[in-house]
Amino acid sequence: MLGSIHRGGCLARFLLWCGAMSSRLPGHSDPPETTLARIMDERRAKARALRTAGSDPYRNDIGPAISLAEVRARYQATRPASAGDPAAARDKGEGIAPIDGEVHRVGGRAMGKRGFGKTVFVPLRDTTGDLQLYLNVDHLDPGDFAAIVPQLDAGDLVVAEGPAFWTRRGELSILAKRLWITTKALRPLPDKWHGMTDVELRYRQRYVDLAISPEVREVFRRRSQIVTGIRRFLDARGFLEVETPMLHPIISGAAARPFQTHHNALDMDLYLRIAPELYLKRLVVGGFERVYEVNRNFRNEGLSRKHNPEFTMLELYQAYATYTDLMAMTEELFGELAREVSGGTRVAWEGVALDLAPPWRRLSVRDAVRELGGVAEASRIFEDPAFAAEAAIAAGVPAADVVGVLRAPLGDQAGHDAEAVKAGFKDPAQRPGVARALLERYSDLADPEARRIAAGHLGYLVFEATAEAKLVQPTFLTEFPLAVSPLARRNDRDGAFCDRFELFISGKEIANGFSELNDPDDQRSRFLAQARARAAGAAETMDFDEDYCRALEVGMPPTAGEGMGVDRIAMVLTDQPSIRDVILFPLMRPE
Repeated sequence: MLGSIHRGGCLARFLLWCGAMSSRLPGHSDPPETTLARIMDERRAKARALRTAGSDPYRNDIGPAISLAEVRARYQATRPASAGDPAAARDKGEGIAPIDGEVHRVGGRAMGKRGFGKTVFVPLRDTTGDLQLYLNVDHLDPGDFAAIVPQLDAGDLVVAEGPAFWTRRGELSILAKRLWITTKALRPLPDKWHGMTDVELRYRQRYVDLAISPEVREVFRRRSQIVTGIRRFLDARGFLEVETPMLHPIISGAAARPFQTHHNALDMDLYLRIAPELYLKRLVVGGFERVYEVNRNFRNEGLSRKHNPEFTMLELYQAYATYTDLMAMTEELFGELAREVSGGTRVAWEGVALDLAPPWRRLSVRDAVRELGGVAEASRIFEDPAFAAEAAIAAGVPAADVVGVLRAPLGDQAGHDAEAVKAGFKDPAQRPGVARALLERYSDLADPEARRIAAGHLGYLVFEATAEAKLVQPTFLTEFPLAVSPLARRNDRDGAFCDRFELFISGKEIANGFSELNDPDDQRSRFLAQARARAAGAAETMDFDEDYCRALEVGMPPTAGEGMGVDRIAMVLTDQPSIRDVILFPLMRPE
């Protein structure tokens, strides 16, 4: 199982490799730093010996002509009946006999070195797999056996030439006639049986993790398959892949904290993009009716098993479609990816069996609070903000978050007594009065749905606290509150909600889509609501994007859009517990 990579093992050997241990290893009289330095000095001496013998230890004039997997595929069917039984092979008088005499030049990393005297065995690994080199004094070039073999260590990159044969123990091998060390490794590899068991060091030094762990390389091969599969799926349906700016002049596309930078020549502040959404929808306005982008987004948020500050997203937009059309397409896409990458639609993620075959469950936010959150009066939560505030507190939502939601629609009218309001809200006796005082100010707002919109926002916080983690099997969560969906189209039947879905698997959000808001006046009012929320103290809001509103005034056709977390899709289909396990070089604290 890919999900069982590196569980347990010999940490001390790896820490010796990286020179990070400060205590002594059992059976060693030297501190590990001194031991590592000695090993590296010995290897530098071997590199000098190679140069003296006329063999460049960092040469660039020779490489493999065939992969190790191709050698295996060519000869796997030739395995003799006596292979694996040394006694039977001896009885038959079988010795070293090339299969067909064809000479192959192979290359890769030496993963070990065993044997002394006349015969040395070297397990070789390239990007396609493993194969053994058989270095024998009677078959290898005498100069190579005398000058190259003694300088060879595990970790070195080598090239060898020779025919394939089966050893008496049944191991397909290359009977080396020539041998070259193409790159002399100065640092020893970690323990070959246990690999790298310190998770943080695996992420920091991924190059070693990949070099010694075929399972890790397989995860990233599958990730590449996923990205290729997404592109193939969308290209076949008439979508155009595009590239949009990474540097944005305003905070747009999603409500999140941005990374900020400055352009010196233009003397202007810029933000690394949170999402490409508004640029992609401008392209729909311009006549590209089906577009998508697979690229990086950046959010200045914390690190967790689910979050990395830079991550890969698929965003797509389709004119003349609704969010229900995208739900059906998402099911189809996941089915294709699962069959290609995992061999079927039944997969396991973190020990939980998942069935990705459609159709998937559809569940409204309100019904999720009722059925999964165990809140009998879920409907009232989404209608009455005072009741919703009490329900949110009871569900464990921090008082500061509840107050922030109640203050957000008021903007500057919320006053500057935020800390006093929060303090009062923490007192159960004062809380109803504090909430009532805030809600009384809503009557001055132009939006008649303000109270229900605030209630919906609180209801969503209740959902996150009580129900989200229980969405294990693939589920489309629908009928989102408008307050948490500033770019989505209002529902025609209920203006406090919108036509939006999120896909959840094992309690984690995988995708988010909605029917797009294409009414420029409604979009302006949503941007103003974001501005009021920021004035009331909200940290994660979008800027007012007047140019985007101008684009909507030109006219955007009815459109549906969706964003999918490529990293999280890879987590599901490769059974990895952390987003860092599917990102080659995740962000880490400084060493």
